[in-house]
Amino acid sequence: MAIFNNRPTPSDRPVVTRLDTGSSDASMSVVGGGMRVIGDVESNGVIKVEGFIEGSVRGARQVLLGRTGIVHGDIYAADVVIGGRVVGTVIASERVEIQGTSGIEGDIHTKSIVVHEGAMINGTVRMGDAATLASARLPAGTEQGNGMQQLDDE
Repeated sequence: MAIFNNRPTPSDRPVVTRLDTGSSDASMSVVGGGMRVIGDVESNGVIKVEGFIEGSVRGARQVLLGRTGIVHGDIYAADVVIGGRVVGTVIASERVEIQGTSGIEGDIHTKSIVVHEGAMINGTVRMGDAATLASARLPAGTEQGNGMQQLDDE
């Protein structure tokens, strides 16, 4: 059983190539259907959710929640499109789109909103720059460079 005692040499190790270009425009993170994530999810690009997340979702550019997607936690992004179910607060510095297949149990803070027929919202909707940021406190560690502003405690 000597094969178990041999350590691989550097030439035996697989070569890993980085596919992402370092640009936030190129990155897309996917939580696929049937996948369950317990904890916060963060990305600099786009986060697409078809599975279940129990925790906050922070996407600097866009969060896409598919019809089968469920988030039990808050969503923070510049642009949010919801086709599934959210139990928590949605904070979008630019735009929220709520599709007819969606249900939200929580508040929405955004500059612009589109609500399609059939969508369900149980919570308050606050719109406009001042209303969005004054009433919504971003979590600690949220960077100001992601399209959202961090407010100081009064």
